[in-house]
Amino acid sequence: MDVKTFSLGDFELQNGKVLPDAVIAYKTFGEAGRPAVLYPSWFSGAISDNEWLIGKDKTLDPEKYFIIITALFGNGQSTSPSNSDISPFPDVSFYDNVKAQHQLMVHLGVKHLRAVLGWSMGAAQTFQWATQYSDFMDICVPFCGSAKTSLHNQVFLEGVKSALLAAKGCTSAGSSQGRVETTERKWTDKEKEVGLKAFGRGYAGWGFSQAFYRHELFKEHYGAADLEEFMKNFWEKWALSKDPENLLVMLHTWQAGDVSQQEPYNGDFEKAMKGIKARILVLPSKTDLYFPPEDSAYEVECMGDNASLDVYPSIWGHWAGGPPGNMEDVKWLDERLRKVFDEAPRRNVS
Repeated sequence: MDVKTFSLGDFELQNGKVLPDAVIAYKTFGEAGRPAVLYPSWFSGAISDNEWLIGKDKTLDPEKYFIIITALFGNGQSTSPSNSDISPFPDVSFYDNVKAQHQLMVHLGVKHLRAVLGWSMGAAQTFQWATQYSDFMDICVPFCGSAKTSLHNQVFLEGVKSALLAAKGCTSAGSSQGRVETTERKWTDKEKEVGLKAFGRGYAGWGFSQAFYRHELFKEHYGAADLEEFMKNFWEKWALSKDPENLLVMLHTWQAGDVSQQEPYNGDFEKAMKGIKARILVLPSKTDLYFPPEDSAYEVECMGDNASLDVYPSIWGHWAGGPPGNMEDVKWLDERLRKVFDEAPRRNVS
């Protein structure tokens, strides 16, 4: 099946603004009526970038489950600056993305989810689901992500955001605050090239760990002759394939991430964590530079007995949970998914 879109109409956002003629992009695997699994996309990722975790030999087996991959607003498939005339594009929150996904579930006839899971910003959406629609699922598995974007994570994002904006002569107005300059002028091709290359190189020191670079795993796993070839052929290539305004929309969503910023929690983060009812398995990477296990441990401590923590024993940093460069981490993740899918009870929620 190809990627489809579901019309949300004029979609009211959490901040009171409206996303006109909004659509959410999605792709399904397996037959409707089977236990449903929602698997949201990550920062910059296309729907196809999630498919590596789905297959007959995986826990996410389309012959057992009805699997739905959804795309973030701003990813270029759901409503985004690159596929609409909306300017300026409004700020979008994780709350808004999950609200749209819930409307899609209703449209698809899904009344209850066996599981919600995701990597990075997909993990943040998983936490958002667990707090926003706490009775809607049996299981949540966020991997390499957080329920609230830490200050250190915001600082990292400010760095790559500022590098991107500088190419257009703009400056950041601060974390979650957009830019100082409010020009409607389009990016020139040269500004895009310079800004996106800088964005990619800035990101390069964060996505993989120190140990990944120390052991030069980019040679074995990505075929790069040296560091510079890896920077060009992996990081710059990734960034140059993106639209700068799309990245800025998703980056805002990420920086502003906080599941307590909704009713009935009203900023009380520990209350939001205690409000999670699903069986939740939190899977950070030992060497993740922006979602460290210490942050995940605190989040799990704030939850109830339904929560548990397991740490990827990986030197791949944040990429331990992402599109696989190594199959050991894929095997580790799939084993834990299979165990929680087999063991977690089905919740009888009317």
